[in-house]
Amino acid sequence: MKIIVAITAASGAIYARQLLSRLVAEEQVERIAVIYSSNARQVVEYEGEQMPSSPKIVEYDNDDMFASVASGSARWDAMVVVPSSVGTVGRVASGVSGTLIERAADVMLKERRRLIFVVRETPYSLIHLRNMTTLTEAGAIILPASPSFYSRPQDVESVCLTVTERILSQLGVGSNGYVWGEE
Repeated sequence: MKIIVAITAASGAIYARQLLSRLVAEEQVERIAVIYSSNARQVVEYEGEQMPSSPKIVEYDNDDMFASVASGSARWDAMVVVPSSVGTVGRVASGVSGTLIERAADVMLKERRRLIFVVRETPYSLIHLRNMTTLTEAGAIILPASPSFYSRPQDVESVCLTVTERILSQLGVGSNGYVWGEE
């Protein structure tokens, strides 16, 4: 699998780190494109996170509209925007592709490929909800960064992992997460 991971400046860099770490470890994932929005690195640093490095990871500049992820013919399998700002959601929902993140998301929609937005915002305004509805109707998956507590997580890492496991499940990538009723 070839997966695009876009990291925006929304709070929640822990989700991006956890996802990248898990994707790197999966045999079925052969390549990971990582794209940071203009302010994402500052948020990652502020939140004290460090993204993993791996030969599987190829980083693209958000201004590089010639990157392979900007074309449907490159055949990337899926894209996750994690964490996703509602600004990114709004621009993609309205068909605006001013950055590589937005263009790659647009490509996923037009090619009918898996596109997941891990939205990290609360509360939602009516505009946010309508944009998320538009994306859902276009085929995207809205996966709010809303952790679950069925597994009785004991620390922040474990709480956040409940969201990361849901992302992996939606991607169809191996996941060993909690399953209700299998205690």
